Amino acid sequence: MENTMNDQQSLELLQAEAHIWNHVFHYINSMSLKCAVELGIPDVIHKHSRPITLSELVEALEGINPDKCNSLYRLMRILVHSGTFAIEKIHSSSEEGYVLTSASRLLVENHPLSMKPFVLSQLDPFLTEPWNHLSRWFRSTDDPIPFQTATGMSFWEKKAKNPTFSRMFDETMASDTPMVADVIVRNRRHLFEGLESLVDVAGGTGTLARAIADAFPQIQCTVLDLPSVVGGLEGTANLKFVEGDMFHHIPPADAVLLKWILHDWNDHESTEILKKCKEAVTSKCKQGKAIIIEMVVDNKTNTTNSTSHQTQLFFDMAMMTAVGGKERSEKEWAKLFANAGFSHYKIFPLDLELRSIIEVYP
Repeated sequence: MENTMNDQQSLELLQAEAHIWNHVFHYINSMSLKCAVELGIPDVIHKHSRPITLSELVEALEGINPDKCNSLYRLMRILVHSGTFAIEKIHSSSEEGYVLTSASRLLVENHPLSMKPFVLSQLDPFLTEPWNHLSRWFRSTDDPIPFQTATGMSFWEKKAKNPTFSRMFDETMASDTPMVADVIVRNRRHLFEGLESLVDVAGGTGTLARAIADAFPQIQCTVLDLPSVVGGLEGTANLKFVEGDMFHHIPPADAVLLKWILHDWNDHESTEILKKCKEAVTSKCKQGKAIIIEMVVDNKTNTTNSTSHQTQLFFDMAMMTAVGGKERSEKEWAKLFANAGFSHYKIFPLDLELRSIIEVYP
C-alpha cells in the first residue's frame, strides 16, 4: 500500500505521539518529587546554605548508596527541568550546584507553610491506588465512589483505621491554613466587620479560627469538629472548641466559616450542610451569613490562567476519586445555595484565580 502521507500529516502524527508520551509519563514528575521529599533533599540543600554539588549531595543524604550517584544526577535533572530545584554557579569556582526554588522551599520540613505532608499524603498508595480502579468504577452499578471500588470502604472509614496516614492527612489539611489565614485577615477584613460570633465548621485544630480570634478580639470564635479532632483542645478568651457533627447541628452564630469542606461532599450532602449553616445564622431572629472558601471553576476553555484552571480540574478529579466530592462552577454553587434556602451571594478572589471567598446570605 502506497504511503501518501505528506510532511504536515507526518509532523502532526509525531506531535500526537509525543503528546501521548508526555501524558503517560506525567506521573514521573510526581513520583520524582515524592522521592526527593522522602530522601530529604530539600532539607539537605536548605541546610547547606549555598549551592550544593552532586558529590556533596550524595555525601549529605543519609543512607544513599554512592554507586547510585549517576542515578541521583538523573533524578535531580528531571526535578530541575520541572522547576522544583535550580542550578547556580558556585562562587570562586567553575562548578555548579543545586539550590532551592520558591517551590522547593515549601518542601523544607521546618518551613512554617511546609507542603511536605501534602506531597507524601497525596502520593501515598492510600490515595493513588483507587486510580487503578477508575475504569472498573465507571462500569460498576454498586459503588458510589472509586475509592470504595478499590478498597471496599469509604475514604473516611479507611482513614479512621489507618492512624499513620490519618495523622499525615490532617497535617496536610492544616499546612495550607496559615497562608489562607494571613490573606483573609490582612486583605479581606471586611468579611468580619460587625460580627460578634463565628463558627468554623469542621475547623480541625483551630488554626484558622485562632488567627481570626487574634485579629478580631471582639469576635467570639467557635471551632466545631468531631470529638476525635477537638477533644481535649484548649481555647482562649474568645476561642472555644465544641465537639459535634455538622450534619446534625451547628451552633448559632453571626457567621459560619467553611474552608475546603463542601468540596469533600456530593450535592445532596453539601445541601444538608448548608441547611444547617442557614439554621445557625438565622436563629434568634438574626440574619447572618456563611463564609465559604472554595474553588469556583471556570468552565470556559479560554481562561486567562490555564495553569490555575488545570489545577482546579486536577482537584476536581481527586475529589471525585477519593471522596465523591467535586469542585464547582459558579452556576453549580448558585444552585446549591438556592436549594439550601439562601437568597444571594458574593464572590471574591482569594489566590491566583485558584480559590475564592464566597459570602452567602439567607
